Amino acid sequence: MRTQLMSDQELVDQYLAGNELALERLITRHKDKIFTSIYLMVKDEYLAEDIFQETFIKAIDTLRAGKYNEEGKFAPWVARIAYNLCIDHFRKLKRVPGIVTSEGDDIFKYMKFEETPVEEHIQLEKFEGKLKELIEQLPEEQKEVVILRHFFNFSFKEVSEYTNSPINTCLGRMRYALINLRKLMEQNNVVFRY
Repeated sequence: MRTQLMSDQELVDQYLAGNELALERLITRHKDKIFTSIYLMVKDEYLAEDIFQETFIKAIDTLRAGKYNEEGKFAPWVARIAYNLCIDHFRKLKRVPGIVTSEGDDIFKYMKFEETPVEEHIQLEKFEGKLKELIEQLPEEQKEVVILRHFFNFSFKEVSEYTNSPINTCLGRMRYALINLRKLMEQNNVVFRY
């Protein structure tokens, strides 16, 4: 029970001191967010489970080797491992991931604040599809910040830690991503009305 009250760093320290329950608590604490993040990228439950397990195996190996130095930043560190493993997977397949919910539905389907009439819903789906195409056209660094910030709900501080870039660089990338998206929307006559 005591492990539930400990910070991530305290749990890491406990695990390194031989307390296996501390590691179990760390995994349980971050399982949902990490697994969902992986699943959103790979869109396959079994593959997501494999990458999730590989993520924590890699984290455990790093901890055991004494190479963990992300003091107080365990969750972004593990998320970065998961993200890199997903990217490695897609590099092998040479394809780009889509973004879906755990039920396999497009994430954009749930990004609304109220019920809309059928016509508006159809228009919204068309806009969301076009927006995803436009996001894919962004430079890699800008696309990464947009996806981490808006689809993984990372704070800019987490994006900074995750990408190993200064926070001002991440803010700049987001700013340029939004500017570029607006330009792409204008060039492609994509208009969003709400």
